[in-house]
Amino acid sequence: MCTAATYQTKDFYFGRNLDYEFGYGETVTFTPRHYPFQLNGLGVLDQHYAILGMACVQNNYPLYYDAINEKGLCIAGLNFVGNAWYCKDEPGKDNVAQFELIPWLLGRCATVQDARTLLDRMNLVDTPFCEGMPVASLHWMIADNHECITLESTKDGLHVYDNPAGVLTNNPPFPMQLFALNNYMQLSPKATGNHFAPNVPLNAYSRGMGAMGLPGDLSSQSRFVRAAFVRANSRSGESEAESVSQFFHILGSVEQQRGCCELDNGKYEITLYTSCCNADKGIYYYTTYENSQITAVDMHKEDMDGTELVSYPLVKEQQIRWMK
Repeated sequence: MCTAATYQTKDFYFGRNLDYEFGYGETVTFTPRHYPFQLNGLGVLDQHYAILGMACVQNNYPLYYDAINEKGLCIAGLNFVGNAWYCKDEPGKDNVAQFELIPWLLGRCATVQDARTLLDRMNLVDTPFCEGMPVASLHWMIADNHECITLESTKDGLHVYDNPAGVLTNNPPFPMQLFALNNYMQLSPKATGNHFAPNVPLNAYSRGMGAMGLPGDLSSQSRFVRAAFVRANSRSGESEAESVSQFFHILGSVEQQRGCCELDNGKYEITLYTSCCNADKGIYYYTTYENSQITAVDMHKEDMDGTELVSYPLVKEQQIRWMK
C-alpha cells in the first residue's frame, strides 16, 4: 500500500510513501541520457532524458518505483491489486511492458501533455521482466508543474484521469477515490460554528474541530482522503528547506507504523521509505523507516551524458545528533 502526492511552492515537488512489509534492495538510481534501455517491443532506447528515482536494479536494469526526469516530469507506480489488467501485444500499437512504462515515458516526455500523446497509442502488456518475477499490479500518478493525471489499465481499457487532488493511493479505482471526497466537503482547517442545533449551547472545546470526521485509519481510501485534505491545506515558506520539510509532513500524515497493520506470519506493513523530489531542480530526497534524517541526491552532479547506471544504497540507520 502506498501514497503519492504533489506540492507546489516556488518549485514543484513530487513524492511518495512506499508501504510494504519488506524491501527488494531498492536504491536511489540515476540513469544518464545514453544508458541503453532494451524495450521488448520497441527496440533500444539509448537517447533519452536523464532519470533519477528509487529502483530495484535487476540484471543492470532499473525497475523504477518512482522517478523524475531532467525536464521535471514525475511518475510513481502504486499497488492496484485486483483491478490492474494488462493486455497482449497488439499490431499497430506501441506495446509497452508494465515494467517499461516509467523509463519509456520519462525517457521520451518532457511534460504530462507529451505523456498523454504517447499514451494515446500505447498498449500496456503483461510481459514479465524475467521468469519467476510476476507482473506487478499497479496504477500510476504522472505529474509536472502544470497538471497531474492518474493512469489505470483495467479490464475495460486504458484510462487517463485528470487528478485535481494531486494525490493517489491504491484501491478502489481512481474515480471512486475522487468521488469519496464529496463526503468530506464540509471539513475545514478553520474553527466552525454551531450548525447542529442553533438553540443548543454547543461550543468548540478544542482547536482543530473543523476537521472532525477526517479519516485516520490506514486503509487506502482513508489515506487518500486524509492526504488530499492535508496537501490542500498545507502552507509553507518558499525556501527549499521549508518546502521539503512541509512535503515530508504531508506524507507523514499517512505513514504506517510497525504494529498497526498486521499481515500473515507476524509481519507488519510499514512505510519503508518516503521520497520528495524537487522536480524543477532534479533533486531526490528520501527518509527510511529507521532513519528520519533526510538524504539527498542531485542528478545534475552526475554525468548526464553517460551510459552507466549510478546507484546509491539507502541510508537506513538512524542518524542521531548528540549535543554533548
